[in-house]
Amino acid sequence: MHDGSSLLDQVNQSFAKAAAFTDHEPDLLAQIECCNAVYRMSFPLQRDDGTIEVIQAWRAEHSHHKLPTKGGIRYSPDVSEDDVMALAALMTYKCAIVDVPFGGAKGGIKIDRSRYSDHELERITRRYTSELVRKGFIGPGVDVPAPDYGSSSREMSWIADTYIAMAGGDVDALACVTGKPVAQGGIRGRTEATGRGVFYGLRAVCSYADDMKALGLQEGLRGKTAVIQGLGNVGYYAALFLEEGGVVIIAIAEYDGAIVNPAGLNVADVAEHRVKTGSILGFPGAEDLQPSIRALELDCDILIPAALENQITSENVTRIRAKIVAEAANAPTTPEASRALGEAGTLIIPDAYLNAGGVTVSYFEWLKNLSHVRFGRLEKRFEEVSNRKILDLMEGTTGVSIPDKDREQVRGPGEEDLVNSGLEETMIVAYREIHEIHRRLDGKADLRVAALVSAIDKIAVTYENMGIFP
Repeated sequence: MHDGSSLLDQVNQSFAKAAAFTDHEPDLLAQIECCNAVYRMSFPLQRDDGTIEVIQAWRAEHSHHKLPTKGGIRYSPDVSEDDVMALAALMTYKCAIVDVPFGGAKGGIKIDRSRYSDHELERITRRYTSELVRKGFIGPGVDVPAPDYGSSSREMSWIADTYIAMAGGDVDALACVTGKPVAQGGIRGRTEATGRGVFYGLRAVCSYADDMKALGLQEGLRGKTAVIQGLGNVGYYAALFLEEGGVVIIAIAEYDGAIVNPAGLNVADVAEHRVKTGSILGFPGAEDLQPSIRALELDCDILIPAALENQITSENVTRIRAKIVAEAANAPTTPEASRALGEAGTLIIPDAYLNAGGVTVSYFEWLKNLSHVRFGRLEKRFEEVSNRKILDLMEGTTGVSIPDKDREQVRGPGEEDLVNSGLEETMIVAYREIHEIHRRLDGKADLRVAALVSAIDKIAVTYENMGIFP
């Protein structure tokens, strides 16, 4: 159930609400909101049994205010042109919020990937890529895809290989797509990036003592309870890092049901149980809950929808008891439900900010591919030697010997260290900007509006600097 409006309508409603708090000209706002280009394609697939099937697919480039455009490719039987346009718009706003210099884009292939063999999926992906190349909808400086729902680093490796074969010796060709395997130009930390960004974002939000006091909560993450919907890539890593940060994960929901334990679930053990049994259900020490959507209604401090859109709607919003709804998925809360939660005093951390970790680290991967050097390669040993010299100097001036076990902890930053540091800085600075706008609006708008106001203002400045709008 999605309250009768499409995802594109919901995104545009949120945009209009935020635009009302800016003083930009209507023509400029119309340009920021509109989708600049959509490529719809149909192509034949020869199945393994020799039959022919026509595949429907899209690529939407929402905004060219900065290039390249950036966004994932969704493999889903439910994807539509409107969905792709809506998700591309969200990517535009997301990139602006976290100061990643891309326009927004999104791709969609209308298939249920479980119905296709690996060879068929490869043929679909490579044909989709060749269509994008022929129409100029992919390239390091044009449009850079990434994984999304139903796709992974494997599909990205096929895209990179196909593009390189067609690019004619472009030395930057690997930067045509992100989310690749590390051995094929990917970057360490990308797999965990969105979930780690959720952790950093929640930690930043919970660091404001006055905001937490208004919710009846203590400052910080430690001791808070959380429910996770979706144990895919995003939900798993978000849950894992939150657990390490002292959050008690009391429930995890998947498509086939949920498991609950008020004393807390061990996330890694749940994931291992799923690998062994094919389901999270039946996890030792936990109670099974059916249907899984009921997990969203459990009493907790933090609810993290990390699955698909339209999970909290007018139908179930009155039963949501979480004090914080942290949108790790794209558009999991409909506008009507968002409004109702706000009126009930629930703090919603918007998706356009909270799940921006993926595109942030994709940006780092893109930079790595363009620079042709691994992060940390030039400075790692230099910094390690410099730090050891500082320790030697401290010993010489203080006369205090530093134990060998402490000396062994001194090392220069590797690629993953630098990636995580950059992601942490990005999430902290972005929330500081959102919080300042929220404070300036003085209760007239929620964090979603504040985040979109931040995005609109930044995009508007780019257009104004182009001289297109006065």
